[in-house]
Amino acid sequence: MEDVSAGWVPDSVARHAAVPGTLPVGSPGKVGVLDLRFDAVAGRTELTGHFQRAPLHIARPFYLDPELPGMPYVMLMSSGGGVLQGDRYRTDLTCVAGTSVHVTTQTATRLYRMERDYATQLVGITAGPGSYVEYLPDTTIPFADSRFYQRTTITADPASTVVVGEKLMAGRLARGERHAYTAYCTDLEVLDPSGRLLFADPLRLVPDEHEATGPAVMAGYGVMASLYVVTSTASAQQVADAMHEALARSGLLGGASVLPDDRGAWARVLGDRSPEVGAAFFAAWDAVRRLLLNVPAPAARL
Repeated sequence: MEDVSAGWVPDSVARHAAVPGTLPVGSPGKVGVLDLRFDAVAGRTELTGHFQRAPLHIARPFYLDPELPGMPYVMLMSSGGGVLQGDRYRTDLTCVAGTSVHVTTQTATRLYRMERDYATQLVGITAGPGSYVEYLPDTTIPFADSRFYQRTTITADPASTVVVGEKLMAGRLARGERHAYTAYCTDLEVLDPSGRLLFADPLRLVPDEHEATGPAVMAGYGVMASLYVVTSTASAQQVADAMHEALARSGLLGGASVLPDDRGAWARVLGDRSPEVGAAFFAAWDAVRRLLLNVPAPAARL
């Protein structure tokens, strides 16, 4: 199978392209695909379209939140236990008008050591008018010598709300491993339905080339979390203020700011340990929920 990712992967990752000594790109179990569609049916949101290709799969959607009984909670899973060299993953979520969906992952995403080649993941989220979509995966942990690129593309209707979160560890902190990966690169792009770019947030962590512990990146902290809220339900300043107040109570280094054209706000927090950053991230998410939906965030693992 041809590696179709080579044209858009940043050079800091793509230059490591090689044929792995294990299973090559395109082999069974190396190209994971999830394509999920959600529709509003009889007062609640249902999974109406579902295609999966190993190692990616999902658990049956659950309706766990008593405050939002019509919102399914969907857990993304991988039978591989982590991301390996030569892996190419793609997840697409289509949430049509009037749907409410929460998507998370089963556990942390572990990026294993890569001696040859690299791994990529594409995430596409389409939010229709009146939809409310949460995509809040667990923490990503890049192991030593891993090479990874992720591109997340969100197409958001002006009348939709999309809440996207990211949590990144500097490595296996318990083993004293910090920024020992070869390259960790991501792109977040948010578009309107016409394809016009609303905003983008690129991240390029390549320790051998650029200091990953500078003040504009992770400083000397071990964990970084970001929360992006694209919405017109409340003003951008209201959303930013709600997240800022929640983070200020955590005692960690963090802050919030508005997105362009009053389309929402985003926040980032840094800390030494995963539990405390997870708690601050949860507090910011809870504040967004209370502001936009008038309900709290459900209890979740940190």
